[in-house]
Amino acid sequence: MDNARGGRDQALESDLLPSSGPRSAARRRVGILFAVAALVYVLDVVSKLLVVAYLTPDRPVRVIGSLVQLTYTRNSGAAFSIGWGDTVVFSLIAIGVVVVILRLARRLYSAPWAVALGLLLGGAVGNLTDRIARAPGPFRGWVVDFVQLPHFAIFNLADAAITCGGVLMVLLAFRGLHPDGTDERAAYQARKSAAEAEPDEQAAPEQSAEPEHADSEQPASGEDADERETEAGDEAEREHEHR
Repeated sequence: MDNARGGRDQALESDLLPSSGPRSAARRRVGILFAVAALVYVLDVVSKLLVVAYLTPDRPVRVIGSLVQLTYTRNSGAAFSIGWGDTVVFSLIAIGVVVVILRLARRLYSAPWAVALGLLLGGAVGNLTDRIARAPGPFRGWVVDFVQLPHFAIFNLADAAITCGGVLMVLLAFRGLHPDGTDERAAYQARKSAAEAEPDEQAAPEQSAEPEHADSEQPASGEDADERETEAGDEAEREHEHR
């Protein structure tokens, strides 16, 4: 009775372990996503608060000569001051991006994808906070930009995070790595190796069949020898009788 109960307990544990492993891995990847997003969001919000508190709009402050300057501007468009004046549209787009990322998080098993989506999520929420909380009103607020490089649009840390996340996503997709952890290149190599191994597996039975054929011929040669011995014995008896 105890043995039967122990067998049922072991079977139950074996059923639970395979499912708990992927779930714990998914939770770790989601944790990475939200940790990266939270870090980006905090850095973005704090940097914007400092810029608004200490910088005067449109008056550049040199950090590294003319290479890097801080210029406080108010942007009603998208990242890097693109689409000036379409604040409501870009607010709705940002909300859509956040919803898509949260849906992807449920089947996220890739750490690199977690980092990429975390950068994108933190940047999108950072700029969305400006659009909701700043003047002139909800979903019409200005986004604070302040990082200025030579011959480049003024941007903020959220814009930089969104760009880095997008580039990383493109690289991961080009490599064949998906958010669910599947790797197209690895799968292709596995199929190729399996296809190359099939001829070797087919040749092995043919080689092993040759000794069996040789063994099957040996009994036949033994029977012929017995027949020759019998014939020789009969001839010897006839000669003896004849004498």
